[in-house]
Amino acid sequence: MPAELPSAVLFACTQNVIRSVMAAAIMKHFYGHKVYVASCGVKPGTVDPFVAAVMDEMGIDLGKHRPQSFEDLEDSSFDLVISLSPEAHHRALELTRTMAIEAEYWPTMDPSITMGSREQILDSYRDVRDLLVAKIRQRFGSVAARGV
Repeated sequence: MPAELPSAVLFACTQNVIRSVMAAAIMKHFYGHKVYVASCGVKPGTVDPFVAAVMDEMGIDLGKHRPQSFEDLEDSSFDLVISLSPEAHHRALELTRTMAIEAEYWPTMDPSITMGSREQILDSYRDVRDLLVAKIRQRFGSVAARGV
């Protein structure tokens, strides 16, 4: 049985445009009425259209997402920060020095480095999305098992 759901989770990556955005959207999709979820990056980047395309395939709309940095966060009262890139994990560990926050590192490939056709690139983004779905379900339990 997975650990108890935290009350607030922060997903962090390098630019808050791909991995952390996907992870936060997936977490909100499955547990949003039980857990406060946010995302950020070490430095905010520009919106990536491939992310919106693959998340839309799951019925998740990212139209309102605006990339933000750790400094841009309105709330810093998180129980858990999950970093998806080495740079973000370094920042997450800094948070644990001054805050009562648990940090986990889920190394996740950056699909924006994929070369090839549009479909090959989309497949790379889908792989990351599906990996994050699996990791979130493994870490926090299935929605059905929790009665969520």
